[in-house]
Amino acid sequence: MVDRVEERFELRPKRLIGDTAYGTAPMLGWMVEEKGIEPHMPVWDKSARKDDTFSNSDFTWVAEANEYRCPAGKPLRSNWRPFKNPRSHVTQADTIIYRASQSDCKDCAMKPQCCPNMTFRKIARSIHENARDVARRLRETEGYQQSRCERKKVEMLFAHLKRILKLDRLRLRGLSGAQDEFTTAAIAQNLRRLAKLASPIHPLGGQVAPAGNEMR
Repeated sequence: MVDRVEERFELRPKRLIGDTAYGTAPMLGWMVEEKGIEPHMPVWDKSARKDDTFSNSDFTWVAEANEYRCPAGKPLRSNWRPFKNPRSHVTQADTIIYRASQSDCKDCAMKPQCCPNMTFRKIARSIHENARDVARRLRETEGYQQSRCERKKVEMLFAHLKRILKLDRLRLRGLSGAQDEFTTAAIAQNLRRLAKLASPIHPLGGQVAPAGNEMR
């Protein structure tokens, strides 16, 4: 949709708001690296461990050296020896595996907290990790907090359509039928909101009944 709007109207959004389902590495890479759009959405991250061992976030990324540093200060590298023919080291999952030295892990006092069941620690870094870091930094800004409030307002309207107006599924076939059904439901929703805004509010709470409809 972003590409169609840009092609037809020459408009490109400065930011996109979404939930965690849109915070995948390929999506963030497309927004940040290709479109230059700020991703105001949580990062889809499953690197946290449940066994109280070190997670990926406990390791420090050193961009200048293209390596990670473990809590003990030892490096994790994608290659430990030079190759005659350079390799990208990119896996089928679009990640690069960074490995620690087996000798460093063998004598490390933190091994029970790092890799108790492995001879050395390794980390899979996404090729879009820089874009993921951009999304993480944006979470600390005021603009991101404002985007969260705006997203909640929109999601409340969709929840009202689904639960109150029973638009949990479309009953008309085809794109035109779906458009007509959704437009009708949106009109009903707007009329309902307009009626509440137009009704006067009683000082003690509640809405005042229109003239002629008093209880007798």
